[in-house]
Amino acid sequence: MSEESREALRQSLVLGYDELRMRLTHRLGSAELAGDVLHETYLKLSQPVVLGPIRSPKHYLLRIATNIALKRLRRERRFFSLSDAKVALGVADETPDPARAAEARFEVDALRQALQALPARQRDILLASRQDGIALREIAARLGLSQRMVEIELRRALAFCALRLEREVIQRFGPRPVRGSKD
Repeated sequence: MSEESREALRQSLVLGYDELRMRLTHRLGSAELAGDVLHETYLKLSQPVVLGPIRSPKHYLLRIATNIALKRLRRERRFFSLSDAKVALGVADETPDPARAAEARFEVDALRQALQALPARQRDILLASRQDGIALREIAARLGLSQRMVEIELRRALAFCALRLEREVIQRFGPRPVRGSKD
């Protein structure tokens, strides 16, 4: 990235700071964390990085800040939190802490984006199987495909989403069996 591009991004951050902080506060659930992350984003812009043209500086800045927040939340998760201590002592606290709630929002957003990026048929098969619990043979009949082709498309959709979410692929196919059913 050229010095001009970096300076343009820094200016964009400074001029749009309030809006960026508001959006990050909504995503992260913490105004303090949003401010800290934007500060780190500003500092990161001074590091030399090779990039192509940036179409939307605000989206680019939000992405940098979001990545910084995720790294920070993951790093903080390594330490023993109060809620972890309560669980260890047998004191149940069902409410997620702000860090876990923010990370869950990130994961939901990432999954939503991954689903949108899937080809329509793969997305339909994945949602029918995993969300609606429809058997693969029924999905195949609805789409006029063989069950094997539905399995292949489901496997591809799962692999794509796992890659996008940086997760391992779950090797189970079809809907979860309903208790008492023979399927």
